[in-house]
Amino acid sequence: MRTVSIVLACCALVASPSTHAKGNAAAAVPLAAPAVKQRMIVLSDIEADPDDTQSFIRLFLYASEIDLEGLIATTSVHMKTAIHPDSIRRIIQGYGQVHPNLLKHEAGFPTPDRLRSLVRDGQPGYGMATVGAGKDTPGSRLIVEALERPDPRPLWISVWGGANTLAQALHAIRETRSPETARRLVAKLRVYTISDQDDAGAWIRKSFPDLFYIVSPGGYGAGTWTGIHTLIDGADNRTISNAWLRDNIQQGHGPLGALYPDVSYGMEGDTPAYLSLIPTGLSDPERPDWGGWGGRYELYTPPVATTDPSGFSGVTIVPETRPIWTNAIDTYTPQVARAYGRTDGPGERQIKDFRAGIWRWRDDFQNDFAARMAWTTRPFAQANHAPVVHLAHPDRLTVKSGQRFVLSARDSTDPDGDSLSFQWFHYAEIGHWQTGIANGIAANIHTVDFTAPSVSEPREAHFIVRVTDKGDPPLSRYERVIVTITP
Repeated sequence: MRTVSIVLACCALVASPSTHAKGNAAAAVPLAAPAVKQRMIVLSDIEADPDDTQSFIRLFLYASEIDLEGLIATTSVHMKTAIHPDSIRRIIQGYGQVHPNLLKHEAGFPTPDRLRSLVRDGQPGYGMATVGAGKDTPGSRLIVEALERPDPRPLWISVWGGANTLAQALHAIRETRSPETARRLVAKLRVYTISDQDDAGAWIRKSFPDLFYIVSPGGYGAGTWTGIHTLIDGADNRTISNAWLRDNIQQGHGPLGALYPDVSYGMEGDTPAYLSLIPTGLSDPERPDWGGWGGRYELYTPPVATTDPSGFSGVTIVPETRPIWTNAIDTYTPQVARAYGRTDGPGERQIKDFRAGIWRWRDDFQNDFAARMAWTTRPFAQANHAPVVHLAHPDRLTVKSGQRFVLSARDSTDPDGDSLSFQWFHYAEIGHWQTGIANGIAANIHTVDFTAPSVSEPREAHFIVRVTDKGDPPLSRYERVIVTITP
């Protein structure tokens, strides 16, 4: 992104109305997959809980937008002596039945054979007891091979269960590669673990202090990722209800939807480990502190008291030895739809919570999931596709204290010709100015104005526009504008 000093005159900017009808011939062309995708390997204790199956089903619906390079069956504290790679293959079989229809909507979905080729066995036992010399597995070797490929992109390891297969890969690198090579390979890794489901996570963080690592340490009690399924007190939680899952995912949505199991413990507890890798315009995977569908995290050394010190039986909670990407507190006020006048506005209840970084986007990513599940059975013209957000200016601006500036997404479009709604807001928790900056007019139009606060040194503020279509279900995409405010 490029920093540009600009002053935009406040004027009425009117978007041209769309002349495209849903389902016209032009719109029936499949959408292009992203030009640059994040690389990712999954470590999953599938069959310890039905939620891994749920998360795989959602993941395969985004396989056009993430470069999957490994699907590794692992153990965890909940399943210490068994791995189930065949359960991953069973889901791929369902994916294979809908793969031709997915390609009608977006290019880039890998073939079922490609996904099957990525399935591997991880460590067959529990925790660090199965890590060491002579304990390499097909899964740990695949991680090393992926790191050694001449690909400049980082490699994400999405850990849904225990982390000991990653620990084995790192042990092998440290013992068999030169220190310089080991540093180079570790620098390519990006890890997001769903809490600590064995004792390998703490060992990895201590042994490799420079490793990029996202985690809510300890057990589930302090997990940011739990925002995907925990109830928001006083809010509308219907998009995580059993009835919503039945009507939008499981029943009448083809063979892949039929494989989606009922919730037993928590819905899709592992999904946040990859949500922020989906290119929605909202998140930058390299900056977990900027927030996204997978939550928001800050880089610091958390004391045990702020994690979940109860943990799990057999998993010792140890103090962190260095900064990690971990829980951040967000404050947000859910928008409430209005029957008359301005279409929506802030509700009465403000929420401040470490899970709020996921809660603020949850309806958006649930609706997106429902739309993609519809892609498995419907033609392009009978399904919804996300809007495309276009800013009328660069995404980095520099303004002076007290200066009025305009932000606009007036040129945004929708591939189905749907009408669009807009919402602008200052994401106050991000950047160097954490007092809310209100816009001067309604926040739900394509072009809004703000007045920069007075600063004594340069400060950075982040502004988000959410553009939502009026399709069924409504889909949202975003752009972020980073404004540097100077004295």
